[in-house]
Amino acid sequence: MTTVPTAFGTRLGAAMAAAGPLCAGIDPHRSLVEGWGLTYDVAGLERFALTCVEAFAGRVAAVKPQSAFFEVFGSRGVAVLERVLTELREADTLTILDAKRGDIGSTMTAYAEAYLGTEAAAPADALTVSPYLGYESLRPAIDLAHRTGRGVFVLALTSNPEGAAVQHARRRDESVAGSIVRGAAGDNRAARSSGQLGHVGLVVGATVGSAVTDLALDLRAAATPILAPGFGAQGGDVAALEHTFGPARSQVLAASSRDILAAGPEPHRLVGRLQRSIEELRGWVDRPTALGHLGLQARPHVTTRQEGAALHERGQGR
Repeated sequence: MTTVPTAFGTRLGAAMAAAGPLCAGIDPHRSLVEGWGLTYDVAGLERFALTCVEAFAGRVAAVKPQSAFFEVFGSRGVAVLERVLTELREADTLTILDAKRGDIGSTMTAYAEAYLGTEAAAPADALTVSPYLGYESLRPAIDLAHRTGRGVFVLALTSNPEGAAVQHARRRDESVAGSIVRGAAGDNRAARSSGQLGHVGLVVGATVGSAVTDLALDLRAAATPILAPGFGAQGGDVAALEHTFGPARSQVLAASSRDILAAGPEPHRLVGRLQRSIEELRGWVDRPTALGHLGLQARPHVTTRQEGAALHERGQGR
């Protein structure tokens, strides 16, 4: 009998409720590795990455390894990345592989199978993808993620200065970012109708300011998990998150890498910084909102901490 996997949006909602809305990054950049007193080689990479696993596993909703910083060491670096993904999976901690893959046809299918497929060496729970060959070019990854209970996070609004030239551009009356949000909303329609987050998330920088409002993007209605990089060292704080996301705050998974990693190399210091970030974010998400009177309907269900813990207890995973 084939077991139907628990949907990614459901698992992520439970993890955010149980552990807080934070995604901890593993970015073994040369300056950070050497700042920890390690050599910038495969041995240093492995020590750095596995220290992060020790500190983050079981304490955070999701962990986001940046693939490029492993790939730079060739096949041996990829082997370390696979070990990181495997150990986090064994610790029942969700992983989002930050690889930003994007292509067409059979090539996109191969990328999807490599990172999200049932026969992948070390599949992640979700993958970041780039839609700039057209949202529908991502169809192989979107559909495979749905079948396997995994997810994708599609670049929508990024904080790099160059991004606006593409993402804010308009065709007829819709921005490029708007077309991406619309595509994700369509793929999440079934999840939204059942009051859940969907398996297609969006990447929206924590520091994009008023861009969401300026482009009239309805993130709340799209039922998308929102990966918000830039919390911490890149200038994003809870005030920036509120300004950017407002009514969609319950969907936001704030991502922080270097702000947390700078606390290393001692695992207990990483844990301490992690916990402070989580409490700060929980205080923001739990803050009373004045939006209840607007009559917004069919919002994605926000899993409570108790519900999240129950899901973990029942072992509803990959």
